[in-house]
Amino acid sequence: MAGKIFVTGDCHTDFRKFNTGNFPEQRNLDKEDFVIICGDFGGIWDVGWESKNEKYWLKWLDDRSYTTLFVDGNHENFDRLNGYPVKEWHGGLVHEIRPSVLHLMRGQIFDIAGKKIFTFGGAQSHDVSGGILDPEDADFLEKKKEANKEWIPYRIKHLSWWEEELPSDIEYDTASKNLEAAGYKVDYIISHCCSTACQNIIAPNGEYKTDSLTDFFDVIRNNCEFERWYFGHYHMDLTVSEKETLLYDMILPIGETIEDIAFIPGHPKYTYNDEVNFWWDNGAEKIRMSGTIGIVDKYGTFSRPDEPSYDIYAIFEGKESLFKHIPETDVIGYVD
Repeated sequence: MAGKIFVTGDCHTDFRKFNTGNFPEQRNLDKEDFVIICGDFGGIWDVGWESKNEKYWLKWLDDRSYTTLFVDGNHENFDRLNGYPVKEWHGGLVHEIRPSVLHLMRGQIFDIAGKKIFTFGGAQSHDVSGGILDPEDADFLEKKKEANKEWIPYRIKHLSWWEEELPSDIEYDTASKNLEAAGYKVDYIISHCCSTACQNIIAPNGEYKTDSLTDFFDVIRNNCEFERWYFGHYHMDLTVSEKETLLYDMILPIGETIEDIAFIPGHPKYTYNDEVNFWWDNGAEKIRMSGTIGIVDKYGTFSRPDEPSYDIYAIFEGKESLFKHIPETDVIGYVD
């Protein structure tokens, strides 16, 4: 019997979504079953070789009943990632992080549990309006101080940003040759970002810039035959089109869409900046209010761990206030 495959979105070093309470299916899985992370794995991030925290989580993942696979995102330490040994695995090339924690390299086609899966990680960082700072520049400290003062997001070369976040010409060429050899036909595509056309559906007002990778994915989208394309990067769970699914918190059996899975802890229904109606309990009564979600706690609170909760900004008695730990059951829906 072929193994099972599950797909999920960004982790950013937070692997709590894989606990047994949130992902009970793992009780019936073994190492011939697979969970694929669509980039921003985050288990290889710190400067220096494998910090104590990283060693803990990499061992924790390696001890899971299943095998963990990931494509790279834009938030990986590529100096370190590219230092792991390269091995052939299921028809493609991987970096072996641990025996059952593997990085699926760019432009490869793998035969996993009887499915042909094309993988191509990478993405352009969007949180860099303050620029990419270079510690070797004479004015580095001054630029960093000014960006911190103005709360402007920035990245630092070889500390929180690497030019390898976007593919090289060799990686594009490898992808094209492998797809051509496969007759431009695979079962699934796994990436971190998506095509320009798909990105414009997600953000029709141009919130995200196009780049060489999203344009390259346009070519694949138009010329490759595939059942479904899964990707992360944009921090939400969304069925974008008939054949494209954006993942963040949710863990899906490959081939399924998010409409097939109920919202449970770890799978919040709402996300940052959503305008929602909600009930606030002031101790005497519940008051219906409207506001904007500022923080999402996908695993709830210590007192209410059974569902996600939200911190919501709303106007109360003439001033903006923050209403903390509103459980999802008290969120009525989106503001019309």
